Amino acid sequence: MPNIQHPQHPDFSSHAFIQLALDNQVLKFGEFVLKSGRISPYFFNAGLLATGEMLSLLARGYADALAEQISTEQMHNANGTNEQELVIFGAAYKGIPFVAATAQALWLHHGINAKWGYNRKEAKTHGEGGNLVGANVSGKAVWVLDDVITAGTAMREVVEILEQAGASVAGIIVALDRKEKGQAEHSAIQELAATLQVPVRALVDIDDLIRYLADDNSQHKDATQLAKMQHYREQYGV
Repeated sequence: MPNIQHPQHPDFSSHAFIQLALDNQVLKFGEFVLKSGRISPYFFNAGLLATGEMLSLLARGYADALAEQISTEQMHNANGTNEQELVIFGAAYKGIPFVAATAQALWLHHGINAKWGYNRKEAKTHGEGGNLVGANVSGKAVWVLDDVITAGTAMREVVEILEQAGASVAGIIVALDRKEKGQAEHSAIQELAATLQVPVRALVDIDDLIRYLADDNSQHKDATQLAKMQHYREQYGV
């Protein structure tokens, strides 16, 4: 028999998400060799966000950020309304469950009936064909959801896919921002925001991780690991 629980559907918080990610090995502290060759004191594996609880909390974070962004845009409109429908997009493959769960969270918690879609890795040659599934993005300004942006290469591929479909990017929301330098002095997120001229937001960043490790109430408080995180931030951070 499955373990049946009665969730409370809490609001998203960086502290709760970090704790849940650590408890489920999504986020690990230690020493990890990155593709760049850097030795990172932490690693985030979004592929392990594989329970209903974790996916629900992440989706709530995305939904809250999108609802806040929409509210801000409405405040800047002269008539106080926003006629643009919300379209959200997830990149194959990890982005697909993120965007589907976020559409549900937007509806359940904010009353926003967003349209959502995603891409296939390989274009379908039968049936409806093509490499896009779900909402028609042509002529739409689309919000893209992702887990972590490292070099920005994958996100630029998503932008190209959307542009080829006649869409533009309204903004990007990622789960974690490492806030570290790329090839130059800016992070990949900063470079994307500057290039696309759209908001790029993160639910959690390395500064949140550092605060979590320094918190006396944290279940994973670790002075040694905290020092490693702070050193890494000073060495590679922006």
